[in-house]
Amino acid sequence: MTIEEKNLQKELLVADDGKNVNNGPLLSVQDLRVWFELRRFGFGHAGYVRAVDGVSFDLDNGGSIAIVGESGCGKTSLMKTILLLNKPTGGKVVFDGKDLSELRGKSLQEYRSEVGFVQQDPYGALPPFMSVQRILEEPLIINYVKDKAERLERIHKVLEEVKMTPVEEFLPKFPHQLSGGQQQRIVIARAMILNPKLLVADEPVSMLDASVRVEILKLLKGLQERHNLAVIYVTHDLSTVRYFSERIFVMYAGQVIEKGKVDRLVDNPLHPYTYALLQGTSDPDARNASIMKEVPPGEPPSLVKPPAGCRFHPRCPKIIKGVCDIKDPPEFEPEPNHLTYCWLYE
Repeated sequence: MTIEEKNLQKELLVADDGKNVNNGPLLSVQDLRVWFELRRFGFGHAGYVRAVDGVSFDLDNGGSIAIVGESGCGKTSLMKTILLLNKPTGGKVVFDGKDLSELRGKSLQEYRSEVGFVQQDPYGALPPFMSVQRILEEPLIINYVKDKAERLERIHKVLEEVKMTPVEEFLPKFPHQLSGGQQQRIVIARAMILNPKLLVADEPVSMLDASVRVEILKLLKGLQERHNLAVIYVTHDLSTVRYFSERIFVMYAGQVIEKGKVDRLVDNPLHPYTYALLQGTSDPDARNASIMKEVPPGEPPSLVKPPAGCRFHPRCPKIIKGVCDIKDPPEFEPEPNHLTYCWLYE
């Protein structure tokens, strides 16, 4: 029985029972914490790196969100936990009504087939000793698609979707024979070959030339709309977010500090850190090349011993002494559906 037949059988069983598997969001991240233990040789426990520290959000079927922040903010650790590459320290991740911490054996394999992953470095993500056909055939074999003709048909279809045509020309090629943009298209094709419900894209255009980035983003957007895909777009570049995602979650030092719809958040950032991120975004207008933008001094805090209060307060130009440096800010909603964790809006 093929994967499509199994999925159809499940849908028919659900219809017969008169029940929906999951009426809520496709993905629900609830107060997620991911702490990595530090150990000193000969001295035992030496603390924890609080890579993700209390993150919550929901993602509906067909929806798209962006997780943004500078390097070290925890966005990659969050993504890897959703992919079950990291184990949560606290909180939970629920996918299609199932708690991921409870998945074992076949249910775990089924989950992995429902989530596609697009890596940042396409050349490093592709095995150099495999041809394009073998790379795309591997996940089908692992997931028991035994009919060789069916596998080849699905490979042809997905390569056509990612605009790698004529297909016969690319099937025997190896990764080193492809350009960076073509390699990333193969990575996307591999992520799509099992018809996933969720696609996690980890900075999918940061390693590509500027001329290719727009093409890849348009390709991902087209796939999302055509297949009703839910997409998590992880990036540090706010200039690409506006054209791809519906909502933005801004992370700093392991926590979400602002969230809202893309246009409203980009046009009117509320948190000083989000404003700083936008200031640091490259400006395509050459006339502004000589303008020095003001960015906060200093570096992100240590996640082993994060500062008390708001974690951005040591760098914040708008700090309220005796408040920001003492108390954790709660969630404020200065504008409808535009939330921030900042004492300026108390």
